[in-house]
Amino acid sequence: MENRENISIDNLSTEERLILPSQATSAIAVVKTKQQRDELYRQSLENPQEFWADMASKHLDWFEKWDTVEEYDFDSDRPYVKYFSGGKLNASYNCLDRHLTGSRRNKAALIWQGESSDETRTFTYQQLHREVSRTANMLKNIGVSKGDRVVLYMPMIPELVFSVLACARIGAIHCVVFSGLSAESLSDRIVNSDAHIIITANYGYRSGKFLECKSICDKAMELSPQIRTCVVVERVERETYMVRGRDLWWHDLMVDAALTCEPEPMDAEDPLFILYTSGSTAKPKGILHTTGGYLLHAMMTVKYVFDIKDEDVYWCTADIGWITGHTYLIYGPLANGGTTLMFEGVPTYPQPDRYWEIVEKFGVNIFYTAPTAIRAMMKDGDHWPNNRDLSTLRILGSVGEPITSKAWMWYYNVIGQGRCPIADTWWQTETGGIMIAPLPGAIDMKPGSVTLPFFGIVPKILRNNGSEAGINEGGNLVLTRPWPGMMRGIYGNPSGFKDTYFPHHGYYLTGDGAYQDEDGYFWMLGRVDDVIKVSAHRIGAAEVENALASHDKVVEAAVVGYPHPVKGEGIYAYVTLEEGVDATESLKKELIVHVREKIGPIATPDVIHFTPALPKTRSGKILRRILRKIATWDIDGWNVEDLGDVSTLADSSVVDSLLATRS
Repeated sequence: MENRENISIDNLSTEERLILPSQATSAIAVVKTKQQRDELYRQSLENPQEFWADMASKHLDWFEKWDTVEEYDFDSDRPYVKYFSGGKLNASYNCLDRHLTGSRRNKAALIWQGESSDETRTFTYQQLHREVSRTANMLKNIGVSKGDRVVLYMPMIPELVFSVLACARIGAIHCVVFSGLSAESLSDRIVNSDAHIIITANYGYRSGKFLECKSICDKAMELSPQIRTCVVVERVERETYMVRGRDLWWHDLMVDAALTCEPEPMDAEDPLFILYTSGSTAKPKGILHTTGGYLLHAMMTVKYVFDIKDEDVYWCTADIGWITGHTYLIYGPLANGGTTLMFEGVPTYPQPDRYWEIVEKFGVNIFYTAPTAIRAMMKDGDHWPNNRDLSTLRILGSVGEPITSKAWMWYYNVIGQGRCPIADTWWQTETGGIMIAPLPGAIDMKPGSVTLPFFGIVPKILRNNGSEAGINEGGNLVLTRPWPGMMRGIYGNPSGFKDTYFPHHGYYLTGDGAYQDEDGYFWMLGRVDDVIKVSAHRIGAAEVENALASHDKVVEAAVVGYPHPVKGEGIYAYVTLEEGVDATESLKKELIVHVREKIGPIATPDVIHFTPALPKTRSGKILRRILRKIATWDIDGWNVEDLGDVSTLADSSVVDSLLATRS
């Protein structure tokens, strides 16, 4: 990883290496020039107290002003961060109530598209305010009060948005759990958060099949009997097992729920939500976010990075079970008074153009999705998006993992039709919102680069010895000062905050690898724990994946390390080919030469395993622990049972396919 010139640019032409934002976007952007962006960034670093105070006053409504703006300590054994302590506000109020006095009152706040094309619901700000208030009163009626944790295990239906904002309204702490997780995973989160209330749906829909939400909840509640009440939304008219006294129908409870509910004044540092991040072995960590700083970060990043306007239809495709859905489907767009779109289904059902059908149907202007989805749609061919009217699109976004320049260019040329800036964003559950990304109209784009940091963010690239890396030299990405949306701790594990994120004094360790080019642009290399040490040389898995994916016969690649008797670690590459391409030995050799040309001989894959698909969770993340296990099949002598829980996979048959094609 020491020599990384042009590694991630995949030999693009000079014109493709630097693409200027469209003039149309530049003319209406919040920040119109790089000079304006640089001046705001300078202010945020030189006088953060004044900068964040000004932003908080402009962008949020407060019941009481704060006592202090920014307090933090990154150097002690007890690191902490606080913003706007003493200030009183309410997240639900800022997302709803303050938009009711003007023209936004009857504007669409939430558009919901069910899996079936026939199922669509739209809520104006006034209507959404009413539904959230009723839900808040329903929660109060069943005994929920300020500070209580409420677990939400629901499909992508409007009642999930109602529940999130209702918790915020009364000061309860919501813990949304992705509806694709298993009963055991759900129980872990219930137990850790010490929640006594869970809200679910009897069923959901995914790819034409039923999600057994209530059944999974029943199993989880057997493992966590602390749940005293389970509220069930009747998503499907179908027989549902209900326990008398514990399980209550949503529609029955709503009969007695009043239409108005005054928002609870919350201190800016009061908890807003807990969201659990999962690892390959350890129990999930409950990332704690508080009210004022998180909401400001969410609101500002939507405003500046996505340049949202009153007339826009904004669509973040993420599930609310993940942080992207929290920040960029609910809190960010609604705090801006935007129209946010919510989709229950998947991009390829019933046809591979489902996303583009929805863009066309609702005239979507801003579209934010993951590279996983982009690659999948690339594989299906250009004719699907080309047969849809995508002319309303104005800004595109990418989130979740590094995007290859090949996928970036397809996204730009085919979906954006060469006129839409791409906001390639880097951030984490822990950061609360976007940290590094271009501002449309102000920052020139490079395919595959997340470009420059957002206001107040100071990233650095460090070598393992703590010294600062040079230009085009990969290393550990760290953040040297705080920002308002930063996590405040790990719920129930006070020491974990220091041990995980501040193992060294003075900076926050992101756990991601990156490098910075000669223009100061940042390029992400994936997780540091996805670094493979080959003959004492550190090779980023994402780096090899990018090289493989840049080949014109490859759709997607995933790379892991495995024990090698000579090199220490070898490189094991899983490769999915374009439709109609034969998996041959000659192609393996061609790909090896391709990687050697892109990176160098040290990055040569030892094994190339052709596979029709990769094991992914329903949120689109590759489950690398499975790939690592399969890579060591003939070394460790393990059984299939050793793969562990595969219930989170979108398609568990992928594992059988991988085992069958293992050479």
